[in-house]
Amino acid sequence: MTKKKAETKQGTILPPPEEVEETVKVNKPVKTPAVKPTEHPVEPSNKKIKYIIFGCGSLGYNILEELHEDDENVLLIDIDEKRLQDLRDHRHQVMAGDMLSDALYMKIPEPEAAFVVSTSKEANLSAVVHLHNKFPQCNIVARSIDPFSTEELADNGADVVLYPQTVFARSALNHMEVLRATRSAQKLHNLLSSWEGTLGIITHKNPDPDAISSAMALAAITEDATAGKLKCRILYEGNVGHQENRAFVNLFEIKMERLTPEILAECSHLALVDCGGPGINNDLPEDTPVDIIIDHHSQEGVARKITPAFVDIREEAGATASVLSQYIQELYITIDTKVATALFYGIRSDTKDFQRNIYPQDMHNAAYLLPFTDKALLELVMTPSISKETLDIMGRAIQNSVIKQGYLGSNVGYIRNRDALPQAAEMLLNLEGVNTAFVYGITDTAIVCSGRNRDVRLHLGDVMKEAFSSIPGASAGGHATMAALSIPLSTFTLAKDKEKLLDMVVDPIMKNLIRLLGLTKDEEENEPQKEIRA
Repeated sequence: MTKKKAETKQGTILPPPEEVEETVKVNKPVKTPAVKPTEHPVEPSNKKIKYIIFGCGSLGYNILEELHEDDENVLLIDIDEKRLQDLRDHRHQVMAGDMLSDALYMKIPEPEAAFVVSTSKEANLSAVVHLHNKFPQCNIVARSIDPFSTEELADNGADVVLYPQTVFARSALNHMEVLRATRSAQKLHNLLSSWEGTLGIITHKNPDPDAISSAMALAAITEDATAGKLKCRILYEGNVGHQENRAFVNLFEIKMERLTPEILAECSHLALVDCGGPGINNDLPEDTPVDIIIDHHSQEGVARKITPAFVDIREEAGATASVLSQYIQELYITIDTKVATALFYGIRSDTKDFQRNIYPQDMHNAAYLLPFTDKALLELVMTPSISKETLDIMGRAIQNSVIKQGYLGSNVGYIRNRDALPQAAEMLLNLEGVNTAFVYGITDTAIVCSGRNRDVRLHLGDVMKEAFSSIPGASAGGHATMAALSIPLSTFTLAKDKEKLLDMVVDPIMKNLIRLLGLTKDEEENEPQKEIRA
């Protein structure tokens, strides 16, 4: 059974405040006001107050309730005497006045902040103009009556302008996303609690910190749901080659097993994390009976031959670790320091230090995890040594790079450590004039390519998927800014020389990629690379 959640005011966890967008205009030149304030000199009042609320309808009254301030700190102003009398009866401080009248602003105290929220477009504009001119230090939040008056209020002095209908719509969508996350977490927990035996948690091929930490988190959720009745085994294919990934596994003492047919047969249930299905960035047959799929990569064009009991694909998440972190919050599961640190690092790593494919919910989840992390362990993981092979591959990537209209391609030949390719692509993307970088090579089992992109017009994952989709057995795709390709060598059964095979295969592939990118041959430029000095 799912643990009972702590009650909040709305009955569930609220989304981070960053998700409720506001129209904010700061330090903009003030245009000629639509309503001209009094031209008579007015002696400034020495009296000050914390808040003034202009307009005491339902919105103004709700702001008053949310402030939780003493009555002497809030002044309510309205033209409706009956409404004011009701407020007086509740011992609130009120003032009758017409927001269109110059006289009103001659007698009010100086506010630290003002809420201008009447239902009159003209009255709200008048109040904003007078307040901005008489009390320039006052913070003004104004209500827009229609979408067209938002800019006018901001230009005339309002610091924040809110159109209630838009705020409500965004809030409703945010709450719907939270509700979806809550129910997904509960469904997963209930499903796991009904199982016994062994759960094989399979990462994508050559797992990274996002995939590994997600597997750790799913194992923690399973332990909470089943109290040990369902044992977990974290399984992987390929290699853990990147120096940070190796440091991650060693320092966190993560028990991972290489996936074999024998181990697969011993698992009564299977889960995939950070990959979209059997045969997608893994070597499982497409009809493998997987029970759980949790991922954040695009599923466009993916056709599964199976129907898992639980599927949660969130393309709006920057990392699968972020999705698992939200499950843990929704289920109120207590996790140990290693799992919290691993999840935080998984989010940080997959979003390139919170700079790439990052969403508000990712920041919220990372902030939740941060107090539970081991800072010393994080520092050790993030400063590993670099292998000589990785440096050699980076050197070859620089030497063999060819640039064409901001697109860089580099053939590094035979490699043992495929995790060096994304590192090389990241480095080459920093070269002046390069917007997109492709680094490709050949391993003992596949032709592999890693791409990095900062051209906002290009979705790299979609382009690579389209360019290589016609090749049997090819697996390609990713995000707008990062993508990968793998073509198994079994596709080319007659080839014996790997280096020649790479040249033979990559040439038509890159031509197809160049065609999709819209590049022409006469614009090609092979630029000599500058020597990189320490």
